[in-house]
Amino acid sequence: MFLCFVLNVTCFKLYVFMYDHQKSEPKWQKKWEELNLFHAEDKSDKEKYYILDMFPYPSGSGLHVGHPEGYTATDIFSRYKRMKGFNVLHPMGWDAFGLPAENYAIKTGIDPDKSTHDNIKTFKRQIQSLGFSYDWGREVTTCNPDYYKWTQWFFLFFYKNNLAYKKESPVNWCDSCKTVLANEQVVNGKCERCKNEVVQKKLAQWFFKITDFLEDQGKTTGLINGLDKIDWPESTKIMQKNWIGKKQGIDITYKIGKSDETIVCFTTRPDTNFGATFIVLAPEHPFVQKIISGEIASEQKEEVNKYVEKALGKTELERQGEGRTKTGTFTGFYAINDLNKTKMPIWVSDFVLAGFGTGAVVGVPGHDLRDFEFTQTFNIPVVRVVVAPDGDTSEITKPEQVQEAAGKMINSEFLDGLDIFEAKEKIMDHMEEKGWGKRVTTYSVRDWLISRQRYWGTPIPIVYDPEGNPHPVKEEHLPLELPTDIEDYKPKGTSPLGSSKKYVEQAEKLYGKGWRFEVDTMDTFVCSSWYFFRYCDPQNEKEFASKELMKKWLPIDTYVGGAEHTVLHLLYARFFTKALHKHGYINFDEPFQKLIHQGMILGEDGEKMSKSRGNVINPDEIIEKYGADTLRLYEMFIGPFEQVKPWNMKGVEGVYRFLQKVWRLSEKKIVKTEAPKNIQKLIHKTIKKVSKDIESFDFNTAISQMMICTNEFGKLEKLPQESLEKLLIILSPFAPHLAEEIWENLGHSESICLEAWPEYNKELAQDNEVEIAVQVNGKLRGTFTAVIGITKDDALTQAKKLENIQKFLKNKEITKEIFVPGKIVNLVVK
Repeated sequence: MFLCFVLNVTCFKLYVFMYDHQKSEPKWQKKWEELNLFHAEDKSDKEKYYILDMFPYPSGSGLHVGHPEGYTATDIFSRYKRMKGFNVLHPMGWDAFGLPAENYAIKTGIDPDKSTHDNIKTFKRQIQSLGFSYDWGREVTTCNPDYYKWTQWFFLFFYKNNLAYKKESPVNWCDSCKTVLANEQVVNGKCERCKNEVVQKKLAQWFFKITDFLEDQGKTTGLINGLDKIDWPESTKIMQKNWIGKKQGIDITYKIGKSDETIVCFTTRPDTNFGATFIVLAPEHPFVQKIISGEIASEQKEEVNKYVEKALGKTELERQGEGRTKTGTFTGFYAINDLNKTKMPIWVSDFVLAGFGTGAVVGVPGHDLRDFEFTQTFNIPVVRVVVAPDGDTSEITKPEQVQEAAGKMINSEFLDGLDIFEAKEKIMDHMEEKGWGKRVTTYSVRDWLISRQRYWGTPIPIVYDPEGNPHPVKEEHLPLELPTDIEDYKPKGTSPLGSSKKYVEQAEKLYGKGWRFEVDTMDTFVCSSWYFFRYCDPQNEKEFASKELMKKWLPIDTYVGGAEHTVLHLLYARFFTKALHKHGYINFDEPFQKLIHQGMILGEDGEKMSKSRGNVINPDEIIEKYGADTLRLYEMFIGPFEQVKPWNMKGVEGVYRFLQKVWRLSEKKIVKTEAPKNIQKLIHKTIKKVSKDIESFDFNTAISQMMICTNEFGKLEKLPQESLEKLLIILSPFAPHLAEEIWENLGHSESICLEAWPEYNKELAQDNEVEIAVQVNGKLRGTFTAVIGITKDDALTQAKKLENIQKFLKNKEITKEIFVPGKIVNLVVK
């Protein structure tokens, strides 16, 4: 009975000394809001710092624990920067248009405007429950008319500057979503959103001229060369460059025998042209069309006509399909290779696309696998003109023999013996000198297709006259609002806006009888391509943002978000910025000076979190049981910020216990006397480490250092108040609620957020000791701790005393002793 009583008293005591997050966290969140602590001042003289998250799409399922990872990192950084004296702009908003809300409306009958705003309330509640220091006075929502008015303004800005146009062209069509997709939204032939197969249709659609901004010769303002001046992950830069697909080569003009016609072929490998044995034309190529029309006489006309009819019935995606058997037909004509006067048969084949290059390909089967596959189908000769470093000069008869890699030239007259890079330049010089070709640069990326045949998006501000000619909607008529009299959102292949009577009546009322509005809406990526400008001046009713405030706040200093947006949002946002810069609206051409990607947080099973797998963790449940500070701290402690890592509830509990340790520090005997020297050194080392790690987003190691510091403080009978307060200040960006509560209990009347970030004493923060690695014959066999500046003789003596090292020295002769000061001892033995 007595034992039980003691246990109960002990349990009661522990309970009393527990930090009550359920009471404390709402209290401080309310105080921060009342005090408006995180408001960014437009007129402050402090140095500005703009840190931004990629704003979320507010889905019906709310947040899972993977979402707050990036938000927590930017919040830590924002709080740190404010304490360092910066005027921080850290806003949040909602990327609110898109198919999910519309599909939900089709399924449930709930208006997408209502469901979207309901979702925003849920998201905002969850985000606010984590104590993030956003300036909510700058909140934007892309589906609100006061926002998309300016999305429409951007369309008109592009239209008036010849950067927006409508044309009929083959487009990617998702039959499931019943809408057109940009090339960037097609992944492996499937719709990025619904994963169904994408087909192609020929439709009249609106495009933005992103290709006008690919490269500025001699400058650093293009989409390619601009990447060289910004601090982005190298992998992201490479992905953007690969997507843009810059290729430098030459257009070679070939004469056609028994004809006055010529054919131009683009190639990046003119060095192999002595090995060219055929030419292939796209079915749409003008020469092929002349054969079909009879303008050029050919005995093969009937076969060519049949083949082209069949080929044009396929989509581009079908024609590009990897691994399928090559098809084609001979045109009856030969092209002359001026280099060696050989006659090359001219074929037509559907694997060549008219929209890429010149629509004509010169076949070099010995050095291009696709060309080799074509020759195997149609028994065309293969000639080797490049030899691999191993010197294999045998006849090429198998795919694995095709020499696509670098090597030396053979069978190429004046190029023989050169490597392919030297040969490429020499042959292009030769062809240009002879008038047979001209150096050119091509790009894979195409203009951005922005038309969508869906309801829940920004209406395109174009009105058509009775003759069908497009005109820009007058700016005084913006926003052109989404009609609300649509009863059926179900996609039919045309936009639901076309079924609105009010839309028809409004157009005729404003512009005259027979006039009609464009019924397509814009790709939602248009909305997110400029939202960071609006945060600078979100209440402005006269312009999307004033030049004065954009000059003050922009460009963004640090941008944090997922790498999955590399060739969509990030490329489009850069395009918008460059267009504004070109036309004098802003004084910079790159929107995001530094970019950081967070790694995904997986479920406890190591798989991506999803409802279907049943591995989603709801942050509300974690906050309820362990508190927001625990969730924040754990997401930063789980592993390096940029890496993928699995969720682990035991780790959550470990972080929770750490925060309780911090709380118990405040219940020690707090004294105002000077801290012992070892504690002074520890706190200054901790300040140095945490400061450095926050700047580099190495949050996990910063937390580790604060844990070490907390453990040492816990061993003290009397805790110096100054040391505890410094620990609380540097902990506060990570666990702001707990830090505030203890700070108040220590007698402070103002928020800890208003404290200056502590400076560290360099002398006290410096390590007096280093860990030295000991190697035997270059392999690590042990370590020892030594004072900084240890001499070589002392280091060698300590190294040889190590028990493990002695095992490797036994019965061995030391032939060499190497000492790298402060780092390594290496003993070479035999």
